[in-house]
Amino acid sequence: MPPVFAHGRLRLYLLKLLDESPRHGYEIIRLLEERFQGLYAPSAGTVYPRLAKLEAEGLVTHSTEGGRKVYSLTPAGRAELADRQGELAELELDIRESVSALAADIREDVSGAAGDLRREMREAARRTRAAATDGADVWQQAKGDFRHAMEEWKEQARRAKEESRRARQDAQQARRQAKQAQDHVREEAQRIAERVQERVRGGDWPTGLVDGITSLTQELGNLANAGNGGNGGRTAAASPPPAPEWADAADTLSKDPARDLDRLLDRFRDDIRDAARDHGVTPRQLAQSREILADAASRVTALLTPRG
Repeated sequence: MPPVFAHGRLRLYLLKLLDESPRHGYEIIRLLEERFQGLYAPSAGTVYPRLAKLEAEGLVTHSTEGGRKVYSLTPAGRAELADRQGELAELELDIRESVSALAADIREDVSGAAGDLRREMREAARRTRAAATDGADVWQQAKGDFRHAMEEWKEQARRAKEESRRARQDAQQARRQAKQAQDHVREEAQRIAERVQERVRGGDWPTGLVDGITSLTQELGNLANAGNGGNGGRTAAASPPPAPEWADAADTLSKDPARDLDRLLDRFRDDIRDAARDHGVTPRQLAQSREILADAASRVTALLTPRG
């Protein structure tokens, strides 16, 4: 991909993103990755120093929300962005062209591979025809080469079939493990919901909701630890992971419960996405995580929905 952020262009694009809305650093990284369709994602070591420099220049300021810095433009930052609208338009065009160019490179690679295969087939046919005119010995050699190629092809087909069979067996085993994990998670979620409802009935719904989300985060952490340990599932001896730092932040809740809930969900999502980025996600972990999140969504929705 061409370096579209050379010569201060990333600095300009950071001003544009902050002009759209105040954001924290991880949100800026995710937005850049989305706008490059997953083909480019700057590291924290690239974004945060530039934000600090913009703040030192008086173009950006920050406030702290939920333990994170949220950056926003100053009037001076908006003024610079307004002066560079022409350059910003060129940058947006370069980004689109860079993504298109990379996609074209991929298509060209595929096309080139197909062309090479066609040339090899034509060359094989040419050699076969030449063998027919060069005498019986050459013809026999060509037939031997052909038989050898067919045997190799059959062996590759056999291996592919065997790998496919093993993959199906692995998928069946993963589904069985996911079903076992689903049953366990549902039992855990039921106990979590009962604890949350107890807090709600006592009038302390913010703490109840924090406890519920914390417990669900720990369940997802248990699944990740089990998958990384290579034992194929949960174990009774596995110790629960520590609660996230925001789990004890009930004393920082504001007088706006809806906004507090939105912040909790944002922190919950960030923790899960950071864990996936750092450790990876297996198909089995994805299936189990989907079950946990679906069950959590239905239970929290039921918790927040007034009963008729």
